Amino acid sequence: MATERKKRFSDRYDGRRLRTLDPFSAMIPFIMKSKSEASNYFSDTVEITEIEKYLNKKRKEGYPGIGMLHIFVAVFVRIVAQYPAINRFCSGQRIHARHDIDFIMVIKKQMKTSATETSIKLKFSPSDTIDDVYFKLKEEIEKVKLEKEVTGADRLTHIFMKLPRLLLRFAIGLLQFLDYFGIMPKSILNESPFHGSVIITDLGSIGLPAIYHHLYNFGNLPFFIAIGAKKKVNELDADGNAVAKKYVEYKLVVDERICDGFYFSQAFKYFRSLLKKPEKLEEPPEVINEDID
Repeated sequence: MATERKKRFSDRYDGRRLRTLDPFSAMIPFIMKSKSEASNYFSDTVEITEIEKYLNKKRKEGYPGIGMLHIFVAVFVRIVAQYPAINRFCSGQRIHARHDIDFIMVIKKQMKTSATETSIKLKFSPSDTIDDVYFKLKEEIEKVKLEKEVTGADRLTHIFMKLPRLLLRFAIGLLQFLDYFGIMPKSILNESPFHGSVIITDLGSIGLPAIYHHLYNFGNLPFFIAIGAKKKVNELDADGNAVAKKYVEYKLVVDERICDGFYFSQAFKYFRSLLKKPEKLEEPPEVINEDID
């Protein structure tokens, strides 16, 4: 279990300031001031034979609709449990460890070009399994698609868009000022789709390939994950026979200021290993690692 810490000066509502970073890491946010100049791009493909077998098994066990999105969300949650620096963020030119694992997704209420879209924000714990991920996602998506609930992000947007544009521009600037010093109201942080661990999109669900999506300079989101459509590829086996295999490409855009390249590489290797053995996601992690002080 995570150690409970008292909020200290320069900590934020959504994270605690890391005070024992090496000097170079602490200086980087002053050199690369925005996420647009600190973005790194990562692309990979994974062969999905085992994933498809696993998903078919889960559907037969009573998990209708479980798919690649659930796998990727559960994998990211597990990565944070083992590599907690992945859940850091840069705000106010300081590096913080985020308290929760906050996923943001933009969804269409209906699969029509004229349908409105909204964002949902879900909190996960490092101990969550793929079953936890499935039920939390299912509940939230059903609420929005059935229009039983207006999301907090929608409410905030409606309020701000009632302002004249000059006043709106001032309001956004004020929020950025408050965010820089870590004093943005907690009620806004909790609903903001620009403050979280990761934003994820399943483009494969609408038949599109993965893309590199930019990170927003507003807010503190350090990750964007895009999952692409399945692709069939003919390959030669050891005997020289043609074999059809399926792959899924995924692309990540990350804020490189949150941790060093070696740490990222180890986390991404673990990410890939879990995609190949999704059954590991059914049990909580034996150990949950904590970030530095």
